[in-house]
Amino acid sequence: MKITGPLLPGRFIDRPNRFITRVNLDGNLVISHLPDPGRLKELLIPDAEVYLRPAPKNSSRKTRFTTVMVRHDGVLISLVSALPNRFVSLELAAHNLPMLAEYRMDRAEVSHGHHRFDFLLRDKSDNPFFLEVKSVTFVQDSVAQFPDAVTARGTRHANALVELVKQGAAAGILFVCQRSDAESFRPMHERDPKFANALLEAYLTGVKVWCITTKVTLEEMTYYREIPVALNGKIIT
Repeated sequence: MKITGPLLPGRFIDRPNRFITRVNLDGNLVISHLPDPGRLKELLIPDAEVYLRPAPKNSSRKTRFTTVMVRHDGVLISLVSALPNRFVSLELAAHNLPMLAEYRMDRAEVSHGHHRFDFLLRDKSDNPFFLEVKSVTFVQDSVAQFPDAVTARGTRHANALVELVKQGAAAGILFVCQRSDAESFRPMHERDPKFANALLEAYLTGVKVWCITTKVTLEEMTYYREIPVALNGKIIT
């Protein structure tokens, strides 16, 4: 997937709130939108190398830039939490995701009951498969972890997928690590035990759980590999 540019290098100064970063861009202090509301404290440290995308010309936005990437320990990491959905949509169309090779896209942003899921897929027999995609940026000691902030929405989605499976549908959660340096994945139980427990319950009920890593450059994001998932201390995939 191509990354829209140009991207301008800068140095992170601070983060006044969840959606704003202040950045040194060519010696000038600029205010930039941050499209990831997560904590990101291990990534957005003073003087971190970040990359900004200028807002479109004639835009009515209050901020002139968007902070879209950070370089941490030599690895480029995407900070656009909505990017994995677009990435998965394109990779599904190109049949580049091995764990979903038997499915085709039906539609995105599908409503079911009181919930909205990222994708509705179909298998070769036209049976439905509901898919949720979650963005991962936190990696510690080569272990990708989610969430880095409490996610009531993520817990609701996991519980809703459980109900779908109990009703006879098929469903899955795909964690997309927006960096290449993770070797395994686990939920961050210490940060959000409710989500970790909901994810374990979903898996035990029959919801599929996967995690993939991606290679990120200033020009593109590409599928790298599927990594093992550990729930409750045990590898499941």
